[in-house]
Amino acid sequence: MTSQQPSYTVLSGGVGGAKLVLGLRDILPTGSLQVVANTGDDFEHFGLPISPDIDTLIYTLSGQANTDTGWGLAGETQDFMDAVGALGGPNWFFLGDKDLQTHAQRRALLVAGLSLSEATHELCRAAGVHTAIWPMTDFSVRTKIKTASQIYDFQDYFVRLKAEPVATGFTYAGAGEARASTGALQALQADNLAAIIITPSNPWLSIDPIMSLSDIYSLIEDSTVPVVAISPIVGGQAIKGPTAKLMRELGLNVSCTGIAQHYQTLIDGLIIDQQDADQMPAIEALGIKAAITDTVMNNLNDKTRLAEFTLNFAAQLSAGAGQ
Repeated sequence: MTSQQPSYTVLSGGVGGAKLVLGLRDILPTGSLQVVANTGDDFEHFGLPISPDIDTLIYTLSGQANTDTGWGLAGETQDFMDAVGALGGPNWFFLGDKDLQTHAQRRALLVAGLSLSEATHELCRAAGVHTAIWPMTDFSVRTKIKTASQIYDFQDYFVRLKAEPVATGFTYAGAGEARASTGALQALQADNLAAIIITPSNPWLSIDPIMSLSDIYSLIEDSTVPVVAISPIVGGQAIKGPTAKLMRELGLNVSCTGIAQHYQTLIDGLIIDQQDADQMPAIEALGIKAAITDTVMNNLNDKTRLAEFTLNFAAQLSAGAGQ
């Protein structure tokens, strides 16, 4: 990569994040895209270290993802899970037979002394993924969901309980002591960085865990390049997952304006769907530039089109800041 070629750093979590990253990867020159992945969802299951958001990125970028679910591997089988269930074991979190190989290899790499960043690099290399994927941290930071009666681990809440308990707040255990990974920090400080992009991921479950790391938050807050987010709320609903449900439970405005309010201290621009065009004045009243397009990504063309729109919007913000 030459110093003249602009680079882009993306904060990603979940299926929505991986979709936009795929679109960006397909239109950008090799080496100009880096991804900081949420690891607040990570946990250990059957003695294996599971990194769901990292794996979704690797499977998506390598063309192996199950396009029906958006996560997991295509053509997956479930002999292992069937056997676990027959023995009365915990089969609430699905691990496919092929998917198990990823987690077993990650465990072997970590046991051998590699950091999560180094292990992720090796898994990317083996899968033929050339986009740099950096875990937000090599430390343990775990998303916890507060309810009126107790605090749940993320996977317990999200998968086992299907996000049904009413959430009252969130904590990111370990964030106070953790440091961002070296790769994540370098990606956010690259000399040729042109923009920081926040994917249409769940703000509280996918993006806030990354922002809970003070060194990452400070770099983004003080960034001199445009910080652009894409709203995960379209027409008052979430495209996927419990974003709208959580916003209602927290007493927040379930809208693009509500997303803008959440990110107000961090972002320069917010991309919203054409269904929500009437919210543009309210968003810009917050000091955030808004841009309108079709943000729903149903196929590869949708992903690349939204990626192109995002880059163009970031360029416009950068040009405007320079005037």
